[in-house]
Amino acid sequence: MARVKVWDLPVRLVHWGLATLVAGAFITQSMGGEAMVWHGRIGIAIFGLLAFRITWGFVGSTHARFAQFVKGPAAIRAYLKGQWQGVGHNPLGALSVLGLLGALAVMAGTGLFANDEISVEGPLYPLVSSAFSDSATKIHKLLEPLLIGIIGLHVAAVAFYVKVKKDNIVRPMITGWKDAEAEVAHAGPVALAIALLIAVSVTVIAAGTLLPAPATAAAPAGVTAAAANPAAPPPAW
Repeated sequence: MARVKVWDLPVRLVHWGLATLVAGAFITQSMGGEAMVWHGRIGIAIFGLLAFRITWGFVGSTHARFAQFVKGPAAIRAYLKGQWQGVGHNPLGALSVLGLLGALAVMAGTGLFANDEISVEGPLYPLVSSAFSDSATKIHKLLEPLLIGIIGLHVAAVAFYVKVKKDNIVRPMITGWKDAEAEVAHAGPVALAIALLIAVSVTVIAAGTLLPAPATAAAPAGVTAAAANPAAPPPAW
């Protein structure tokens, strides 16, 4: 058996980055109060990492690409019968990956428009109506137990592979290497630059950075600027 670079550095960084950020999102949500500001920031970061991972799923190295591990029902049946051989995500594990990425995308996406009916609003809240924001908030809350369930299944599957099948799938996600025989195509700097550019662009948009600044209310007729804004210094004249 030769050592194969199964998971490249970008995949591993995104994997552990998402794990850390999702944990932080649950912690800040449970704390409430001022911690919700950080909850929103974490959600934006998750959205950016998802954008990178999805892009990397098309332009990244061999085992990072969706086309390599997302298979149809026939491949899943073959895996369940013990007839599948390969490196990277197996056909059944691919469903877990897609489910996790999809749930996180919807969770983070709805959070961008959500509100807590008190003082915290998503960065893209100004773009939608109050009714749309309320609907996004409901979906955001309803997805929480589903996401917890998917994460629980993911952790249970990893434990099953390590303890029962004696296949330590955690080590390759740390080191990147696995004992196997396979040909791997590595992604070049252009692919990495494309993925980073898309991820940064999506993060900037999700953060609401491109939204126009709130307009300052005009002073009523007959009211001077100093009277309308007492904190402003008096005019030099």
